This record gives sequence, structure tokens and C-alpha cells, in this order.
Amino acid sequence: MRLKALLLSAITALTVPQWSLAESGIDDSTVYFGQIAALDGPAAQLGLGMRTGLLAAFEEANRNGGVNGRQLSLESWDDGYEPDRSADHLNRMIREGKHFALIGSVGTPTNSVLQPIATEAQFPLIGPFTGAGFLRNTSLGNVFNVRGSYDAETEQWIAHLADNLNLTRIAILYQDDSFGLAGLSGVNKALGARGMSLVAEGTYTRNTTDVKDALLSIRDANPEAVVMVGAYKPIGEFIKLSRSYEFTPEFVTISFVGSQALADELWPEGAGVVISQVVPFPWDNSVPIVSDYHEAMQANDVNALYGFVSLEGYMVGRIAIEALGNAGDNPTRESFLDAFASMGTFDLGGIEITLGADDNQGIDEIFMTRLLPDGFFEPM
Repeated sequence: MRLKALLLSAITALTVPQWSLAESGIDDSTVYFGQIAALDGPAAQLGLGMRTGLLAAFEEANRNGGVNGRQLSLESWDDGYEPDRSADHLNRMIREGKHFALIGSVGTPTNSVLQPIATEAQFPLIGPFTGAGFLRNTSLGNVFNVRGSYDAETEQWIAHLADNLNLTRIAILYQDDSFGLAGLSGVNKALGARGMSLVAEGTYTRNTTDVKDALLSIRDANPEAVVMVGAYKPIGEFIKLSRSYEFTPEFVTISFVGSQALADELWPEGAGVVISQVVPFPWDNSVPIVSDYHEAMQANDVNALYGFVSLEGYMVGRIAIEALGNAGDNPTRESFLDAFASMGTFDLGGIEITLGADDNQGIDEIFMTRLLPDGFFEPM
């Protein structure tokens, strides 16, 4: 009977799912975070920028002794901005149990598959690089955002174009997936509140730069402005192609575009393009969090380049560090999420953050910027 029990125990150990036997992603010396993002392809600069900012925050904490005596580690996986690859990475991450939380994931279509998997496992999903509304659902419990929503960004677009510039003929280019549809929805809400509607719509396929048909369709409607929901390569191609056709309406695009990457794509043709942002101006040292960001970036690389995406990554990292510090000397994923849910309103170096059980979006403010002829930006 004893031998039988031992054999049964051994068989059970082999057949129980691996994730149920796995470690929690934390040991006596280190907390291990994972990131799933585009690190290659036409959206790569977004994932790489978030990674750079996260590493700056983590290594800053590590130089100061870590969090409650533990160092912070970040491992990143490339999903190429493709949802199937995102899901594969997260399923493996949860199954293997070597990571404490998912942080800095990039994209709406990718997070639309990551969120249900993470929520089912009650796996923390922290600071996703998307303003999609479904991630602002506070009933999820395991999701905490830093950036403002796409509805907030698109409202600022229409306020600028319709209220400030008195433009009435507005068209849209958007990526033909959940990201683009989220932006389209926000634009329609903002226009509808003013008794207006779009004069034209054009779409393109994710991970392509095939925008010519959309351009010709939009141009035929003779809009005064085109708002754009997409990544930097297709948006850059659309603007350059528009200028070659002598089609020069007001161009306004979204924070997800990756501002520096778009500026590089467009130079020297980017002057006047307006980009909404979800973080303060990355070169304004008068804002304490920006000054901290500069110091942390310089400590990692004396030739570091500043930008909106890496600043967002740094701010996500800083907030995650704050929550981890409040989660106790021996944090669990549950206590980590509880720490987020009890943060309330606090000052993150000159920027007000509000996080709680009934508010999982940290920053509500939107910052507007404009591209200059030299490829740099100005705050508006």
C-alpha cells in the first residue's frame, strides 16, 4: 500500500499542469518582470522605447538597494505586434511561473488577447502601452494603466481642430483592427458632441504601409484636417505620400504612433504635424519626474536619447516600484495588486496619479505637441 501511494504521488506530480507547481516569479534576491511587445518590425520602436524606460527605472531602484532588499529584473519577448504571438508568450510565461507580473505590453490588438489570459490567471498586467477603453474596466482587478485613454486623446484632437481652429471638414485614417476602431469610436464621440460627423474614412492593414488607396479616398472628400490612428511607419508613409500629391490638410495623430520614430520617418517633411501625448514633455527638466528620468537614463547610457515612449516606460516602472514597495516584505501577486488598488491620488514628480479599486487609469491629462521643421517638437 505504501509503494502504491508513492507511485500514485509520482504519477500525479507528472500530470499536474506545470503552472500549478511553478514559482511565483520572486525569490529572496530578485523580482522578475516580463514584457511582451514589438521589438522588431514596423512597431519596434514602441516596444524598445518602453523597455528602455522600464530598465532605467528598474536599474535606478537596483542601484539604491532594490525594493525591500530585492533587485528588479526585466525579460522582454518580441511579439511583432501580432496577437497570436502575444498569447503564446503569455501562456508560456504563466505556465512556467518564472515571472511575477507582465509590464509594458504594447498595442491594442495584442493586449486584447493578453488581458483575458492574464485576468483568468489573476496575473498582474501593469502599464500597457494602449489607451483602449476595455482595459479601463475596473472589474478586471488585475489591470492597472498609467496613460490616458484614446477617448481623452481624440477629444483633445477635436477640441483643437473644431473649437480652436474652427475646422468643420475632418476625415480619419485608421488601422483596420481593434486599435483603429477604438480611435474611430473616440473621434465619433467627440464630433457627435459638437453636432459634427466625419467627411471620409480610410483604413490600412496592421503591419503594412499600404495606405495609398485610403489616401486617394480621403483626398476626394477634400477635408480640412485628417486625424490618424496608427503606428509610425504607415502614418509616416501616409503623410509623405499626401505631400507628394500636394494634399496638405492639418494632420493630427495619436500618442501610440511613437513620436520620435514618426519624426525620423518624416524628416524633413514633418513640420506642423500635431501629436497628442500622454506624458509631459520629455525635455522639460522643470518637471521633477522628467528630471529624474534624465538622471536615470544618463546613468544607464551617457548618450541616451530622451523621448515620449521611454518616458512613459520610466513612469510605468516608477509606479510599479511604488506598488511593490507597498506590497510587503514578502509580496505576492495578490498583495501587489492590492497595493495598486489602495494607492489613491499621489504626486509622481509633478504629475498627479490616481489609482484605486474604482479607477485603474493613472493619468487623465493629455499633452499636445507639434513637430517643428528641424524634426524636434514643441509643446502646444
